[in-house]
Order: sequence, then structure tokens, then C-alpha cells
Amino acid sequence: MSEFESEIAEGERYRVGYALQPKKVKSFLQPSLLDYAKQHAIDLVQIDPSTPLEQQGPFHCIIHKLHTPQWNNHLQQFSATHPDTAVIDPPDLVSRLHNRVSMLEAVTHLQISIENATIGVPNQVVVNEPKAPDFDKIEESGLRFPVIAKPLAADGGDGSHELCLVFDRDGLNSLSAPTVLQEFVNHGGVVFKIYVAGRRVKCVKRKSLGDISEERLRTLKGEVLPFSRVSNLGVEDEGGAVEKTEMPAQCLVDELAKALREALGLNLFNVDVIRDSKEPTRYLVIDINYFPGYAKWPSYEPFITGFLLDVVRTKAN
Repeated sequence: MSEFESEIAEGERYRVGYALQPKKVKSFLQPSLLDYAKQHAIDLVQIDPSTPLEQQGPFHCIIHKLHTPQWNNHLQQFSATHPDTAVIDPPDLVSRLHNRVSMLEAVTHLQISIENATIGVPNQVVVNEPKAPDFDKIEESGLRFPVIAKPLAADGGDGSHELCLVFDRDGLNSLSAPTVLQEFVNHGGVVFKIYVAGRRVKCVKRKSLGDISEERLRTLKGEVLPFSRVSNLGVEDEGGAVEKTEMPAQCLVDELAKALREALGLNLFNVDVIRDSKEPTRYLVIDINYFPGYAKWPSYEPFITGFLLDVVRTKAN
């Protein structure tokens, strides 16, 4: 018997509708999840976003990752007449993660210090005129090169994932506007990805950009390297850095996840966190993504199913 079965009344089932892009359906709604959820009283039902939800219900819960005005309108109308249906998550709250400045604002207001560890964000500034960058603004921010240049929009649209490393001011002239310049912090070539689904939290470690030495920086003046070419720097995972890297304390992970869930008002997201190579107790949040790739790690099925059961039972009570 699984951890969920003892809590499910005989004959009780829940309909969870999902509205996702085809690519997301393929990656997230794997047969293993559909089967596992079904065995635990969750029926996952695909939603046609072009058709009013009233014609497709009833639903105990709706999960989605669509951003069109038509979909938002359908969702708003359905929610107004069916308040007992849980919507994961409200589009107006999700939209905060579509901007690389607003997504990290919540982190700057957190007061977390556990086991001498602190959590913050890297220094960053928005550049609106890349052909003639506002150098005074950059100076005032205290931003130091190298920086990671990221499109301000993080809505999954064309170009929103085109990140690059910029090594000095000359490199800024090749950027498109508006761009977020985020200070690159050496972090041992490892990023911690914290997956959140309601009160359920899982942290994994993944390969990231390797550290860049001062000596190497001197040879990269004027360079702008797309992330697809960063491997040319020769800073990849040498010596199995990922395997050797110690995970953050679980209490720190749990506290960050809980604080962001409350601050953002969201349930489905992941947080990318790095640890400063020079200050091992200094953790920095560099990105927050809505409805991330949960299926990338093994045994995500109980994680997601448990979350959905949490939602529908809470709503029912």
C-alpha cells in the first residue's frame, strides 16, 4: 500500500484538467505519471484551450502553463462560476516570473539565515539602450564584469533563453534590448535546482558554468559568448565537480521553498541556486521558473501525484 492509498475513500476519484503546450504535454504527461496518478484516484484530463472550460468540466483542479489572452479569459470565467475548482496557479501571479527582474524581487525581501548560511541574489541591472549603454547606471549598481546577459522577458518566447557571458563594456554593444545584466559569481560549476510542488520540495544538483579565473578573464576582453559556446572556455565539469559538491542543508532548502511559495503565491516552480566559491555560506538565487521539468529526475510520479492529492483534498475540506 502506498503513502496515499489509506487516505482515499472507496470509489473516490478526482478529475485534474491540464492545459499545456504540446511539447510540455509530451515531457510532463508521461505514461508512468498518468498510470501512477490513476492508481491513486487522480484522472488527468487534457483541456482544449480553445473551448470554454464549462463544456469540458467538471474539474476538481486545473493545472496549466499557457499565457494567451483567450486562455486567461476562459480560466477567469470558469473560476468565477466554479470557485471550488482549484486553479494552479493564478495567471496574474505566474506573470511575475515572466520578467527576470520581478521574479527575483521576492528573494530580496527574504530574511533567511540558517546554519550561518544566507540567501540573496547576484547584483544586477537592466540595460534599455544596449547600443549606448547607461554606463553611469552600471557604475552606480556596483556591477562587475563578467556578467550574464539575459533577455528581460522570461516567458518562454523566442529568444527568452538566449543567454550569454559578457566580459567587459565593449561586449555590451552587441546586445539586444531590454537586457538584464547579472553579475557572474564563481560557484564551482554546480547549480542547485530546488523543485517545489506545494509543500513538497526536492533539491538536485546539476552541472553549471565553471569558475573563470582572473587570468582567463584577461584573455577574454571584448568577448561575448552565448551559453552554447561557453564550453570553449574549458571550464566544464573537471574532476567530477557535481558528484563531489555537498548539497545545501535540507533545512535551508525547505525554508527557502516555503518562503518563496508564500511570497510568490505559487505552487509549481523551481529555484536555481548557486553557492559562492569565495563565501561557501553565501547562496544566491539566479533564476525562478514556473512549472519546470519535473520529469527530468527519477520518481517524479509520487511527487506530483502527492501534490495533486494535497490540492484537491484541501479544496474539498
